[in-house]
Amino acid sequence: MSSKNQRNYKLKQSWYSKNNRNQRSGGGGKTAKKNSAVKPVKKPPVKISFLGGLNEIGKNITLIECEGDIVIVDCGMAFPDGDMLGVDLVIPDFSYIEQNVDKVRGIVLTHGHEDHIGGLPFLLSKINVPLYGTPLTLGLVENKLREHSLINKVKLNTVNAGSTIKLGCMDIKFIHVNHSIPDSVAFAIKTPGGTVVHTGDFKIDCTPISGDTIDLSSFAQVGDEGVLALLAESTNANRPGYTRTERMISESLDSLFKKAEQYRIIIATFASNVNRVQQIIDCAEKHGRKVAFSGRSMINYMDVASKLGYLRVPENILIDLDMLRKYPPEQIVLVTTGSQGEPMSALSRMAYSDHRKVMVGEGDFIIISANPIPGNEKTVGNVVDELLKRGCKVIYESMYDVHVSGHACQEELKLMHRLVRPKYFIPVHGEHKHLRKHAELAEFLGMERKNIFIGDIGKTVELCGDYMKEAASVPAGKVFVDGLGVGDVGSIVLRDRKHLGQDGLIIIVASLDVYDGHVISGPDIVSRGFVYVRESEGLLDEVRRLALGILEDCAEKNIQEWGVIKNRLREEISKLISQRTRRSPMILPILQEV
Repeated sequence: MSSKNQRNYKLKQSWYSKNNRNQRSGGGGKTAKKNSAVKPVKKPPVKISFLGGLNEIGKNITLIECEGDIVIVDCGMAFPDGDMLGVDLVIPDFSYIEQNVDKVRGIVLTHGHEDHIGGLPFLLSKINVPLYGTPLTLGLVENKLREHSLINKVKLNTVNAGSTIKLGCMDIKFIHVNHSIPDSVAFAIKTPGGTVVHTGDFKIDCTPISGDTIDLSSFAQVGDEGVLALLAESTNANRPGYTRTERMISESLDSLFKKAEQYRIIIATFASNVNRVQQIIDCAEKHGRKVAFSGRSMINYMDVASKLGYLRVPENILIDLDMLRKYPPEQIVLVTTGSQGEPMSALSRMAYSDHRKVMVGEGDFIIISANPIPGNEKTVGNVVDELLKRGCKVIYESMYDVHVSGHACQEELKLMHRLVRPKYFIPVHGEHKHLRKHAELAEFLGMERKNIFIGDIGKTVELCGDYMKEAASVPAGKVFVDGLGVGDVGSIVLRDRKHLGQDGLIIIVASLDVYDGHVISGPDIVSRGFVYVRESEGLLDEVRRLALGILEDCAEKNIQEWGVIKNRLREEISKLISQRTRRSPMILPILQEV
């Protein structure tokens, strides 16, 4: 090639190269510069608020908010602890939901356990929004709503695992997971600001008693598409390895049934553990025994599960509790509630000889097929002791393999993180030690600490593609249900109940002259829970004389404000009793004018 041709060839190559660059940049000159300055559209933030389920066991409820739309995930309850005297249930504070009810597009439910659906009747008595859940979950919810006369008020929408629904600006995919109750799901919530994955309660069981294995492929697909945040349960985050399969329970039950050939078998388990009850029924059928249910919640759960086809019951195997005496003890299996030692449960009433239809004794082989929920260890231990005192043979979880958890251990949690590959991570469902351990697990897998949020009840976290920050807190807390009263028992009432329970009560009753304030009758001293009156007459006489002196002194000084008089009675009588007994009973003056 001549030097001239070489020069022309280089000029052409230069022109083509320049032209291609201009085309790739959207054109040449000023147009290319203008287009390169166009910024990508910024995605809206996603807010996640926690009204329960953090730093506690139970009462799970989470709010996902984006572009003015709110979706509620679960609405559970918790059982009271030992300090909540007289309280029946603990539910979330729904103030924030009531304040923003016009934004709520619906409630989606992960599964049918009480800590995820138990608060629904109390919320739905205040607001009317649609519910979405799988068939068994809604079957159990329907029972609860019927008990509270809400069944005709609320719209129930059945959604099968694998389906997707649209609520406001959010598309919510239901993903099948394994748990201790059938029909459990996780959620992939696709919002304009990014996808949020909420696992609900889950474990990875390759040999489940019923249904399919967890849908790991859907989690992987969501992870491939990109996940803004993962909210994963943390109940077993401090346990290494994998959660054992439910199948191993069948082998343990079969072995125990053989050992109990000459006994009546009583098995206590969670009423909601449908899979466990199925294993018990299968084992009873194999060993030629009849099955009876005890406990209202147990009967309700089994009725719903069998009607919906989640419980296979052989013909003629079930008998009513009233028919127990018609069969030899060695042909009976009684499935009951009370695995947590609840005072009013069927097993507790049997242990304390308070059950109307079942008396236990030396001929009973009792299996407690459940782990104590943290805080219930003492009550469970008390029930076991009472059963042993009555001559029963008692088998509980620490002795034999009669229970496996429904929650993921560390290796399963690691797999979930690897499949979803979130940008941000928020551990949920557990006490603080569980949340902290799960956060450490995420860090071990390579997530930066700044991308992990450990929340608390009432906290709100705001997420976007390029930041995660804590937003303004929302109203949250514990609301106590006592009988028919909801929220009318607060910290002050509980403090008074505790005071009464620890130190008792002294009531001072007196009638005063309406004109000059002098004592006309009394003061009479009434003691409850403080001292045995017959053995403490001297002390009570001293209290009576002191009270009389205070009342007469106030009359002489023309002190007529009853608040001032009552305060003097409380202070000086409390001082006297403290000096004499080192106790601090509640002092309640009752004054009337005559």
